[in-house]
Amino acid sequence: MADLPHEIVADILCRLPVKILLRFRCISKSWRSLIDSPQFIFVHLRKSYETNTNLKLIFRQKSELYEVDFNTLDKAAELNHPLMCYGNRIKVLGSSNGLLCICNVAEDIALWNPSTRKHKVVTYLPVDRRPDSETSIFVARVYGFGYDSYSDDYKVLRISYFIDLHDRTFHSQLKLYNLRRNAWKNIESMPYALCCARTMGVFTGGALHWVVTRKLEPNEPDLILAFDLRFENFREVPLPDTGNERFEMNVALLGGCLCMIANYQKIRVDVWVMKEYGFKHGWLKLFTLTQTHDLRSFESVKPITYSSDENKILLELEQRKLCWYDLRNKGLSYIRISGMPLLIDGISCQGTLVPPAIIERKFHGKQKKLCHEKAKKKRDDFLSQGFKLIL
Repeated sequence: MADLPHEIVADILCRLPVKILLRFRCISKSWRSLIDSPQFIFVHLRKSYETNTNLKLIFRQKSELYEVDFNTLDKAAELNHPLMCYGNRIKVLGSSNGLLCICNVAEDIALWNPSTRKHKVVTYLPVDRRPDSETSIFVARVYGFGYDSYSDDYKVLRISYFIDLHDRTFHSQLKLYNLRRNAWKNIESMPYALCCARTMGVFTGGALHWVVTRKLEPNEPDLILAFDLRFENFREVPLPDTGNERFEMNVALLGGCLCMIANYQKIRVDVWVMKEYGFKHGWLKLFTLTQTHDLRSFESVKPITYSSDENKILLELEQRKLCWYDLRNKGLSYIRISGMPLLIDGISCQGTLVPPAIIERKFHGKQKKLCHEKAKKKRDDFLSQGFKLIL
């Protein structure tokens, strides 16, 4: 290896899992310098996404987090996360580029890379006060976490949601955290009511997504609301044509695409994916679950990720079971993983070397010019075609 050119060594190493790379840092000073360099971290991240490798599944039960290697699905290993667990609870607020955003009941928030075990505790933000009204009550607090590629910054959005019992009006208080500035700031209140207080923001297309409604009325339709991390504003996402039937809506992330789960009175569940982000015609109905699939309940169905050949989808059912849905024969097959908790709440997470801090990538010559041209093209595409961005 000592006789190989530096570029060849880097190209070989960037294809390896994080666990192996962390051991290889001990081989020599030059290898440690290479693996720790911002450019190598960026290339390794890009290679992982391109080849769909180094994928981990993170499952939560109360104060414990577990990791499962997606390639083997053979054993769940408990993770030692960096937060104290007052009240025996921990939440996973989101995942981006291998970083998890986690929170405990004391509202302590940390950006944490479970592969490298590095973390950063976010600047503390006091709990929002309720509006000055005796009939106003606190209902829910949700978060969203994602990466803004335009400013090369990680952001956390906190939404505190209140309802006035007297006139059934609602009010929200929004705070946005920027990793670059390591500070929170106020965001203008959103004119929507949250439909599900348990769902954290789903990050894709450069935005965080929730299911909301305009009015607190029984027949008011649900909407998908997006918070753009670049422009820091809200927009409604166009929905697919689903007919006139009533259904409960939820959102998830599947294969990097926005996913909509339509639950029809617990009789059937339709799963849609937005293949072309931001456009009504970009929705595709992926599959339907019915009572013929031998399911006891349709209360909770969440897609997690595709199989390596993309012919199957890993589903989480009722936060208790995992199964594969075969897109070809439309059948279900359940999965048993050693060491898994009884109650699960799963999320996919890429295994990366990305630190929970901003890293400046330095480019020179042609490489710097190429990066500048790519950034300009992405900006022009966004301005001319709207939301057509997929991370």
